[in-house]
Amino acid sequence: MRIHLFVPCLVDQFYPGVAVAMCRVLKKLGVEYAYLTDQTCCGQPAFNSGYHREATELAERFLKVFEPAETVVAPSGSCVSMVKIFYPQLELSPAGKRTLERLGPRLFEFSDFLVRELRVVDVGAQFRGKVTYHDSCHLLRELKIEEQPRQLIRNVHGLEFVEMDDMQTCCGFGGTFAVKFPEISTAMGTDKAAAIERTGADAVVANDSSCLMQIAGILSRRKSRVVPMHLAELLAQGI
Repeated sequence: MRIHLFVPCLVDQFYPGVAVAMCRVLKKLGVEYAYLTDQTCCGQPAFNSGYHREATELAERFLKVFEPAETVVAPSGSCVSMVKIFYPQLELSPAGKRTLERLGPRLFEFSDFLVRELRVVDVGAQFRGKVTYHDSCHLLRELKIEEQPRQLIRNVHGLEFVEMDDMQTCCGFGGTFAVKFPEISTAMGTDKAAAIERTGADAVVANDSSCLMQIAGILSRRKSRVVPMHLAELLAQGI
């Protein structure tokens, strides 16, 4: 199988190791991948801030760049949600609508691609320690992806999986929400960090780098020993 990678802005600029880890896992599974260097932001920050015209321009560019792709995989439930769920709300051109209609069903979040498309739940990863999992909002609420990440985590060799309290509660990041309402965002993040620490986990795993950025900041300020880790980084351990 050959796929195209969609690497979101936050991964590209702040967490490139997540993309590298995803590639390592895909290579281990025999998946050929390509990266279209013209890709840019999907438009979610603009869309969430109410700038729909600017978001539409970015959406049109995204669809034009990925028009040749048959299958696209991204390590972000948030950005995949933007394309699959929110692009239809934009005033796209006829060409953009045609591309979205064809490409939308073939755009996958990383864990969903592994479990549902490749039928893989054990990639051969190894991790010694206790791990808990945070459900990212867009991944869970928009894409309805809940069990796929957990299946992959539970099948990491040597790992002990433990659920946290209120695992489906938002971490408080919410993109521009954290900028507009920092006090509320911090309070939500503090509650999330406390729930993570109560599990006694060595690491907290999530599928969105945006959530991990928020959680990592709070954990750091609490001088916590818990390590934030993207699912792709966990699955690349020991392979």
